[in-house]
Amino acid sequence: MSARGTSSRHVVVVGAGVAGLAAAHRLLVSGARVTVLEASGRVGGKLLPGEIAGVRVDLGAESMLARRPEAVALAREVGLADRLQPPATASASIWTRGALRPMPKGHVMGVPGTAAALAGVLSDEGLARIERDADLSRTEVGDDVAVGAYVAARLGREVVDRLVEPLLGGVYAGDAYRISLRSAVPQLYQAAKTHDSLTEAVREIQARAAAGGQTGPVFMGIEGGVGSLPLAVAESVRARGGEIVTGAPVTELRRADGGTWRVVAQDRELHADAVIVAVPAPAAAALLRAEAPAAAAELAAVEYASMALVTLAYRRAETALPEGSGFLVPPVDGHTIKASTFASHKWGWIADDDPGLLVLRTSVGRYGETEILRRDDADLVDLSRHDLREATGLAAEPVATRVTRWTDGLPQYPVGHHARVARVRGHVAALPGLALCGAHLDGVGIPACIASAYAAVDQIHGDLAAVQELTAHPVQSLHGGAGE
Repeated sequence: MSARGTSSRHVVVVGAGVAGLAAAHRLLVSGARVTVLEASGRVGGKLLPGEIAGVRVDLGAESMLARRPEAVALAREVGLADRLQPPATASASIWTRGALRPMPKGHVMGVPGTAAALAGVLSDEGLARIERDADLSRTEVGDDVAVGAYVAARLGREVVDRLVEPLLGGVYAGDAYRISLRSAVPQLYQAAKTHDSLTEAVREIQARAAAGGQTGPVFMGIEGGVGSLPLAVAESVRARGGEIVTGAPVTELRRADGGTWRVVAQDRELHADAVIVAVPAPAAAALLRAEAPAAAAELAAVEYASMALVTLAYRRAETALPEGSGFLVPPVDGHTIKASTFASHKWGWIADDDPGLLVLRTSVGRYGETEILRRDDADLVDLSRHDLREATGLAAEPVATRVTRWTDGLPQYPVGHHARVARVRGHVAALPGLALCGAHLDGVGIPACIASAYAAVDQIHGDLAAVQELTAHPVQSLHGGAGE
């Protein structure tokens, strides 16, 4: 199917998260007729706008990487240009060894270019261990390696446990000793293949970034919350003639005569020239089981982590939080929360909505932690307040609280994830008019989801260049300061 010939084509997009909506938007621009089918009663997936004590907040992801073009560009395309806002402060801390300490600079996802970059965060022994990196023989990374294992072998476990783990945990809610270096920190993987010293590899990445002259904020938000992005995209999709049907779980996806596809959603049956599957891996596996069983088996093996966000509102006059956007928490210290964002400090519109209110949030839950998420909402609020009091001295009573649970919300990228994605796409490529996109493939951040959506659109147009690029170079997802 060529892009030129899509005007008479009907494409069904399964899933109305940001990836599915971005795919629908791109398809409509190319002239296709589009139907989006969403199982739940709303659009947006893990992007969820909400409110607490009358103040607009995000109840899901709260920022998007601005150093990649996809998310910011899409926001502008759908009329949100004048609402794009960078964080009011990018100064974060890390709660480690009993104190809030300034987040170090001069590192790549917690991996430093010099020992001095982590002074104050690591012990003297930990800093001395980093210095030994230059004297070690080369550590081969092969086809892939776990981030934690590789970094610990070069720089010592303290670097991993005190900095890499909380940063990666903020993105994946995962375990640094399981997470793939190639998929999660691809630029570091590539540099590690050609350098004997890890710190030297980091310094080269930093020098290359400096030479590239990247300016402007690393992250961007949207006034009212990034949860407004999928709503604006959905509005644009409808304005362009696309149909979005919520409360319509797809129960069957089969090839039909003439190379078309039959899509069954409850009592509705659609026939499409192409289908883009933009749902999490387990749901995608169920849909592909009949026509692409090998791909379905691979997708069914993708693991997920669950988490909860606890949002709290306080009277500003009763609080005395530290400056900055919040803090990260290394799991090695045994605390419940893994991060806290001082939302009223970080986002100007939250402070403007009610200057007398202070909103913050904590995140709870990592891969493999199931017991903590069985607690009821009141317990999660109490546990969060306990840790906040210990970290910051905040003892005031909140005027409002909200707990938002994201069950199986974050796909895990273990060692070999890139190979699994390549196998899935290889199996799907044998079925013309079918493509996949979403957070379980090439990156969990908003730009990564949008990039995978655009690659899926190109694929059903017959252009595999973007898919091949993403397979070779996944989009690195970063932690937006604290609590993203």
